[in-house]
Amino acid sequence: MPFPISDATPVRHPGPPPAACDVVILGGGVLGVMTAFFLAERGVKVVLCEKGRIAGEQSSRNWGWIRQQGRHPAELPIMIEANRLWQTFAQSMPGLGFRQEGVLYLAQRESEMAAFEDWMKHARTHGLDSRIIGAEGVKARLSGSRAGWVGGMLTPSDARAEPWVAVPLLAQAAAQRGAVLVERCAVRRLDIAAGRVVGVLTEQGRIACDQVLVAGGAWSSLFLRAHGISIPQLSVLSSVAATAPMPEVFSGNACDHDFAFRRRQDGGYSLAPGYTHDFFIGPDAFRHLGIYLPTLKQDWRATKFHALAPRHFPDGWRTKRQWSADEESPFERQRVLNPAPNLKALSRVQDAFAAAFPQAGRPALTHAWGGMIDTMPDVIPVIDQSPLPGLTIATGLSGHGFGIGPAFGRILADLMTGKPPGHDLHPFRLSRFSDGSVIAPTGAL
Repeated sequence: MPFPISDATPVRHPGPPPAACDVVILGGGVLGVMTAFFLAERGVKVVLCEKGRIAGEQSSRNWGWIRQQGRHPAELPIMIEANRLWQTFAQSMPGLGFRQEGVLYLAQRESEMAAFEDWMKHARTHGLDSRIIGAEGVKARLSGSRAGWVGGMLTPSDARAEPWVAVPLLAQAAAQRGAVLVERCAVRRLDIAAGRVVGVLTEQGRIACDQVLVAGGAWSSLFLRAHGISIPQLSVLSSVAATAPMPEVFSGNACDHDFAFRRRQDGGYSLAPGYTHDFFIGPDAFRHLGIYLPTLKQDWRATKFHALAPRHFPDGWRTKRQWSADEESPFERQRVLNPAPNLKALSRVQDAFAAAFPQAGRPALTHAWGGMIDTMPDVIPVIDQSPLPGLTIATGLSGHGFGIGPAFGRILADLMTGKPPGHDLHPFRLSRFSDGSVIAPTGAL
């Protein structure tokens, strides 16, 4: 299969949607797919509506890491569950490409090693197999590497999978359990009566339901704001490239400030900038500037700013903010977000990789792509029931969604069926942005 998934990918789930169900899910990324999977397992009649293609956006464009290491303390126990779920899925779906080959963070200076040491207290609390390794340990694990890293942090139980293969396979598993998935079916509006959700209005007609889950990734804020619900969500561009098959330098996933990589099933690597990304300025950037200032102060050197969000992007200057159910919505104008990658940044990654692994040489790229990561100012998601009865929100996974998606899907299925979620969801509440809580990116690496 060509990667990543795009609007040119054949439709696998054409529908049509039924006239009624129990739950409608907006968004066919890993989070929506996994919630549909677990709801269907519980016997809930669930319909997932995807405006473009299942996994067409960030869920097939991510690095493919399944990472416990460096997680925010609130996310870590949930990610540990997700790792176990991936292992279970891999037993029945070997095509996921799941392999536990570890995640290695590489330190270029002692201050980074100190940050790794500080995070290790969370690993010890949860019995994780993370450990600090010195410069010689790094050199021993990376074939033909330079000797420039002062050390690193390694979690051997961390894993990887092939995102453009894995999420469609998980979607098929959800369908086999009774979930109805419909691609090219944008939800234009919620249907609200007597102050609660009673259905959705799609481009293919109305679907009556008792509950709706908004898991629209980069599009969630636009959809919710049209219904009077404001969340401080923005999106950043992550650029990724695939190399031709090349000698193995490390079987797992690794990164430093200059580059990140993952070994793929085809013998190549997926490469990306380690800590840099691009940000397109739109109306929401100004609207939420204040709450993002702590993040910007920490991260501004890693961000390349662009004055204008591209045409039809969720935060584009001319993107409609209001529309009726009987007119074309912004979600139909842009079926699949397919942003151009930052090729200059990827060229620097090629150079950095070649300098780090001179025996491997400068990697030849076969594909390059961009993906829009939905993020929050504290870099953890919103997983919560909204003030509008019948509406649940799950968005802002901040680049962590592929790995953690199975566990959050299980949690959302329990939350929406009145069962205990099994984890403390207080850190992910929507009200943290309005109840006076201090909002800052702390505790994660």
